Amino acid sequence: MSQVQTPAAPGSEILISRDAKPAEFPLGLRILCGILNSVNDLARGKDGRFNRRMMNWIEYKIPANSRPTRGVYTKDVVIDAHTGVQVRLFVPAEAEEEPLPVVFYFHGGGFATLSPGFVLYDIFCRRLARRRRVLVISVDYRRSPEHRFPIPYDDCVGAITWFGAGNGKPHLPARADFSCCFLMGDSAGANIVHHVGCRIAAAAGEETVRIVGHVLLQPFFGGEPRTPSELRLVGAPIVNMENSDWHWKAFLPVGANRDHPAANVFGPNAPDISSLPLPPTLVVVGGHDPLQDWQLGYVQHLRKIQKDVELLFYGEGIHAFHIFYQIDASSKLISDLHSFMTRCSQR
Repeated sequence: MSQVQTPAAPGSEILISRDAKPAEFPLGLRILCGILNSVNDLARGKDGRFNRRMMNWIEYKIPANSRPTRGVYTKDVVIDAHTGVQVRLFVPAEAEEEPLPVVFYFHGGGFATLSPGFVLYDIFCRRLARRRRVLVISVDYRRSPEHRFPIPYDDCVGAITWFGAGNGKPHLPARADFSCCFLMGDSAGANIVHHVGCRIAAAAGEETVRIVGHVLLQPFFGGEPRTPSELRLVGAPIVNMENSDWHWKAFLPVGANRDHPAANVFGPNAPDISSLPLPPTLVVVGGHDPLQDWQLGYVQHLRKIQKDVELLFYGEGIHAFHIFYQIDASSKLISDLHSFMTRCSQR
């Protein structure tokens, strides 16, 4: 296990090792990843169109279940009848009376694919709810290219606002604690954490929930120049530059390039966020993720502007390794979240 946790000291150098081999995948997972990648390639048109029907056919989804499964029950709740946006609740079933911290979770998929009900996300959020003893609210935001920037951000802000206004009370356990909320997401969902978190911080004093921490799992950031890791890891699983470029083109405003601030969050066109009262941030990076240089740059920039940020680096981690529950690094990550989440909860 190659895993390094760096301190939150602003300006400190990031010291990591990239000599770890990628995590070993069971045969079944390798087959599943291969099928998903192949169908995704077929569904993506060169003209920017996306065959949603084809992708929905292969994205195996788990229905919500009000009966506890492995200590957690789930429920789907529509929060906007006009747009159809809904959330999936993951609720620990034990009868303890202690307050339940809340995690607003934003799934990955390049803004275009996957959902809270996708089998691997259902399993991950269920594990997160049980092992970290939190209420997980996973947002089924609208996806590109049908719904481009900034609609996914708008949907996720809307979900937080909806629960903050008390609309979710009929669906939630009484011990849900909206004074202790985290924003967490992976890949495109981690990108959403950054942008939604900045929006909420900019509205400080008007927020209806209290965000105590951000957790960005291998965020989907980018820019026009190619980084060394993008050039070095051309054969890495899950993410490659051809499909990454397509997803940016399908999500960003028509005519925009990857230096748009949605992608290049500290690039030439990005807004100055140094004055925002951001909560502590944890960034998770994998040593076999082609996007790692953008992610490590994000940590460095947050430190440069004097923000409280921690880094967890898993040398063997491929992109989205955390949702592949059969590999050791996935379980280790959920354990490693404990100290950061505890620290944030005590602020």
